[in-house]
This record gives sequence, structure tokens and C-alpha cells, in this order.
Amino acid sequence: MLAKAKRDGVETAFDRAAAMKACPIGEKSACCKHCAMGPCRLNSKDPYSKVGVCGATIDTIQSRNFARMVASGTASHTDHGMEMLNLFKGVVSGHIKDYEISDTEKLIQVAGELGIATEDREMNDIARDLCTEMEKTYTQIEGEIPFIKRAPAKTQEMWREAGVVPRGAMREIMEIMTRTHMGMDQDYTNLIKQINRTALADGWGGSMVATEIGDMLFGTPYPVVGEVNMGVLKKDEVNIIIHGHEPNLFDSMIASVNDPALIAKAEAVGAKGINLVGMCCSGLEMLSRKGVPHAGNFMSTEAILVTGAVDAMAVDVQCIKQGLAKVADCYGTKLFTTNPRAHIEGVTHIEFEEDYPRDCTDSVVEMAIKRFQGRELPIEIPKRKDKGVFGFSHEYINYMLGGTFRGSYTPLNDNIINGRIRGVAGVVGCTNPRVKQDWVHVELVKELIKNDILVVQTGCSQISLAKAGLLTPEAAHLAGPGLAEVCETVGMPPVLGLGACVDNSRILTAVCNMVAAGGLGDSIADLPVAGAAPEYMSEKAIAIGQYFVASGVYTIFGVTFPIVEQTKFHKLMFEDLEKQGMGKWDFAIDPHDMAAKMIAHIEKKRAALGLDKDKERVLVGMDDRRAIEN
Repeated sequence: MLAKAKRDGVETAFDRAAAMKACPIGEKSACCKHCAMGPCRLNSKDPYSKVGVCGATIDTIQSRNFARMVASGTASHTDHGMEMLNLFKGVVSGHIKDYEISDTEKLIQVAGELGIATEDREMNDIARDLCTEMEKTYTQIEGEIPFIKRAPAKTQEMWREAGVVPRGAMREIMEIMTRTHMGMDQDYTNLIKQINRTALADGWGGSMVATEIGDMLFGTPYPVVGEVNMGVLKKDEVNIIIHGHEPNLFDSMIASVNDPALIAKAEAVGAKGINLVGMCCSGLEMLSRKGVPHAGNFMSTEAILVTGAVDAMAVDVQCIKQGLAKVADCYGTKLFTTNPRAHIEGVTHIEFEEDYPRDCTDSVVEMAIKRFQGRELPIEIPKRKDKGVFGFSHEYINYMLGGTFRGSYTPLNDNIINGRIRGVAGVVGCTNPRVKQDWVHVELVKELIKNDILVVQTGCSQISLAKAGLLTPEAAHLAGPGLAEVCETVGMPPVLGLGACVDNSRILTAVCNMVAAGGLGDSIADLPVAGAAPEYMSEKAIAIGQYFVASGVYTIFGVTFPIVEQTKFHKLMFEDLEKQGMGKWDFAIDPHDMAAKMIAHIEKKRAALGLDKDKERVLVGMDDRRAIEN
């Protein structure tokens, strides 16, 4: 499709990335533009040779810049979470009629975790109390956000000693912006506390609430086989793509494309049907929950329009390229924005309102049908489709390992203890045009599973690996002998897709379950786990990385990193946080170097737990077993 775009004279993000060199000063975060005395540019190669006009050092400037990235990323996830909470409140109150609570079991489980009485109560009464409790995540100005109690006790204790437990997301984002204003917090060792507190308000607050509400309203994912790649488009059908991050738009669109009246309209103009396809993260949510085909990740969103087969693309929030407008115009695709917080200049806006969601989604379908009828340019759809297994929520992992009767993370822990699985790695995040498309994700994960490390995934990385065939049980042959044995026994892939990038909190919940199952330490920091975002590109990714680091997870990023090496702030983030009982940051560009660092960290944690010593395997007879059980 990129070759076709070049022939057609159409520019994409790949062309712009090749033509625009990244600013070397901004790349290393060695500049400050927080007041009108600047912008001040420091020398990243000699970082202590000068200071800003106000006297700010490289460490002050870097920590402020990093803090603002965390603030923006956390605000994005918090805003998404608040919108999900508002939707939930509308459903519970009866004001919103088009959605309903689909997973009452999840509702009762979450309510119980947060200390809400559930026995002998009406579901709506429980849900109202849950809304009130979850709202504290955003609006509370004192105390601790509710889901902090989900973390292991030792991790909570570490946070309290460090003074980084979040009060409420709005409070933390406001304070971090205040403290990064000119003339405010000018000690990077103090600012890191607010950086951690704000990031934790994202992972254990805004994002976690959004994921749990999404499960309650739209269903907790369980494994489904789904198709990915551009071959999911159909030349003889009306093709509609939904791209963004909010599942309510997509859920309503499913209802619209299945409306007999709209299907009849499509058939009346010669279409064989209406083909609904997802992209990016909202696409991943509906792929995981309902098996809706997925056309590609973030860096494919322009290229898919080059097929000429997309009749309409509707977008909501986050990761939407403004460049889509020009590409859509070149190929006659109808592009629509739907969210009041994310318009694009020159693009038609159809407001999506939860009270009347079909007003928006039906309109998109009608416009797509009209475009199908008037198609003028040749259609060229790549024939390739790939399959994967998606939808491994942490609840399903619990069931998968132990069944209904003995659902537990104990089998996972046991296999880590006995060495069949060396550890667990989260490989998540975006795709970035400054590196070879998908290559870093695929090479990194191949190396990890080859070394018996189970991989869990969220976000665009998941589609990269699905296209490489790594999300099927058959991919177990690429794993090391221990992991392959476990995969073959359970019938699972060596790579488990957990959903969208806004669902990273599923990984946090999973590691909490690992600690609770026992045998692998008392805190998240004790676990033989690691995280990576090989092609990150957004401030959301920085916020996600920081909440994993603050939670105790070694986290490595690729492409570039916004901190100058050999500075005190770099040492704090890459070394000293780990000494405080947290995780730490790391960086590598080459996927094999990245894998080697992650494996080394996992082996270090195994050694600390005493798992590096060979243990004699003892066969237990029936008499011995009875003695143990008694």
C-alpha cells in the first residue's frame, strides 16, 4: 500500500518521518520552553556546561519535561476513564437506554474488592455504590484512590513510605502542572515523587476504572479467534472502519451495521453486505470481546485508505493522525470525527451522544453506503489475512490455568518456580515510523519466548505479532522447551493478547494475582517480570511506563528516550528508583539487546528468590500425598 501511495502521489507518515529529522535537542529533552525568557537550549553532549536563563539545570529541565509528559498521558487516560464512568452512571440511573450491564459477575467481584456490600442487594443498588466509590479515583482531594488496595500489601507499604500514593487524578495532574511551572519545584529528587504519584493515578486509577467498567458494560473478554490485516476488507461490501479508543462508539456501530433496514439499503445499491472492521485500540477491544476483524495498528491507518476500499472511517479519541484527512480525500473515503474533544480541521463531524448513539452510527453507515454507490477509483485490497487468538483477560487466565473448580494463578507460579517458564514479559504499545514496521516487536518477542519467557501484550504491538503468526497455539514450536510444554498442555499461545493499550491495567492485576498465589515474593518488585514498549511514540506511553516502574516493574523502551545519559536525573530513573523498592527504566534500540536486558533482569529476580538453584525432582507416592492432604 505504501508503494501504491507513492505511485498515486499520496504522502503518509512514513514519508514525513523520512523527510523530517527529529530535533536532537528536543529528543534528549535538553530544552526548556516553560517561560518567555527562553526557549533555553542546553548541550546534551556536555549537559552541565550551562544552565537556563533562570538558572535551571539539566536535571530540573529534564524532570519538568518528563513530568509534563506523564501529566499529559495520565490526563488522556483519566479523561477516557471519566467518560466510561459517566456512561456507566447513565446506564445505572436508567438515563441511557442503549447500553446495559452485561457482566454482573464482574460487577459483584469489583464491588466486593472495594468493600461494597453485595449480599442480598439489587444489582442496580450495588452499581450505584460502585459508581460513587469509583468517582473518588478522579475527584478525591485527600485519601487514597480505591484500587490501591488491589496491590500487594508490601507494594502499598513501599508507596506510603515514599509518599506517592495518589489521592485523586485531577488533584495529582493539577499539582504536577503547578510544580513544573517556572520558579516552582526545582529539585528533581522531589519532583519524582509527584511524577510517580501522578503516573500511579493513571495505572491504578483512570485506566483501571475504564477497563473494569468496559468489562461490566461490554463483557469481560475470553479467547476468540480473530482475523487481522488488510485482507479483512471486502471489495463487494460496504467497508466501515472504527478507529480510536472508546468502545461505546464501536458497540453502537455493531448495532447499526446489523440493522436489517440499513443492510437492505446497502444491498439496494449493489453491495453484498456491510463489513465492519476495527483499527488501533477500540478495534482491539471489540476484537477481544466479539471477534470483529481488525485491519491494522496505528501506523497502518493511512495505508489502509490507499486500498480505495474503505467507504467510511469514523474516529473518536487518541492516536488519530491529522494526515488521515488528506489521504481520505485523495481516495474519496468518508472520514468522520465523532467526539467533541477531537475534531480535525476540514473533516465532517457527527457528534456521538450516549443518549442517542444510533443517531451518529446510523448516519456513518448511510454515508458509507452512499460512497460505495459512487466509488470511482480502482480498488486494490491486499489478499493477506492472518489469524490469532485474542481476549486473554486476567480473569480468563485464572480460569484457563485451573478451570472452574480450581481457578488460580498457582499453576503459572509453579511453572515459574520449577523453571519451565523463566518469567513473564509485557510487550506493549505503539508502532513508530522511525523504525522498521513491526520488526522490533516481532524479533523481541521471538527472542523472549525462545528463552521460555511467557509474553503478555496490549495495544498495537498485539497486531504486529498477530500478523507474524505468534498469537496462535501453533506458535508454541517457536518457544523454548519449557514454555512450549506448558503451552501444549494448556492449549494456549506463547503470547497472550490482553486488549487495548488502555487495558494495561490488566497486566497490573495479573501481577497482583501472581504475588497473591505465593512463592514468588511479597511485592510486584520481587517478581521475575519485565515490561517493554519497543516502538513507543506518545506521552501516554511514558505515563504507562512510569506507573509500571513505580509499581516495581523493570521497564525498557526503544526508539529514543527523553533523558540525557550521564546526568543525575538519568541515574535516578535508571538505577536509584530500584533501590527504593520500585522498578527502573532502561533503553535499547536493537530488539536482541532489549531481549538480553529483559532476560538478565528476570534471571536476577529468579536468583534473588532462590530459583536459580537446581532442585531434585521427587516423585510423591499416594501415601505421601495422603499425609500432605491430612
